[in-house]
Amino acid sequence: MTVHFGALTVDWLGLATVRLEGQTGTVIYTDPGPEHYGVLDSEPRDGDLVLISHGDHYDPDSIRRVAHEDAIVIVHDSVDAGVLEWTDEQPEALPYEVERVRANESFILGPLDLSTTPAYNEPAGPHTDEQGRPYHPEGEGCGFLVTVDGVTAFWPGDTDALAAHDDLVVGLFLPPIGGGTTMDRHEAAALAERLQPDLVLPVHYDTFDAIEADAEAFVVDVASRGVPVVLDSK
Repeated sequence: MTVHFGALTVDWLGLATVRLEGQTGTVIYTDPGPEHYGVLDSEPRDGDLVLISHGDHYDPDSIRRVAHEDAIVIVHDSVDAGVLEWTDEQPEALPYEVERVRANESFILGPLDLSTTPAYNEPAGPHTDEQGRPYHPEGEGCGFLVTVDGVTAFWPGDTDALAAHDDLVVGLFLPPIGGGTTMDRHEAAALAERLQPDLVLPVHYDTFDAIEADAEAFVVDVASRGVPVVLDSK
């Protein structure tokens, strides 16, 4: 299902892959792929901007499936382009303009405004491994706010709900709700209430067993807090 929101056309394609298209034709993808999760089984090659939030969402094959030849690819500075974190394969270099970013940076990219936010699991929080280590340590990923044709969309990345998120001005909020290594549906709903976006569209759930979530319950929770919410079911 395609979601229409203001000047944006929005498609959640699975996991953290979202396609945003502005009224003027600019196309943006967040964290495309990987194909082995059943995400993005086509080759649209229409992306003007591709955003990669952290290493285990870096999939060069999927980037090549979505990006056109003059695309700009933005990756977090911690991403090692010579290593794929979820496989032993060695990726080929990307044939695009690639820019590296850290958290808390802002840019103007032609008609787009782009900024980054912190994205990590709190060491004392619930999203840690058996040794008590955060699945996503601070400094190894980011979230993205991108403004397209006057609408600001926010993909926070694989992260807890952080105090740093609370002062953001967001039109479209794309929270992960699968839990495990990210905020769960309860934490995401509470953050949505604090942010008061114009629309919430949950992502990063039900792609595999570890991130199964009750999306309908999330919708009821968010709506009860007075925040508009919609599902783009896969």
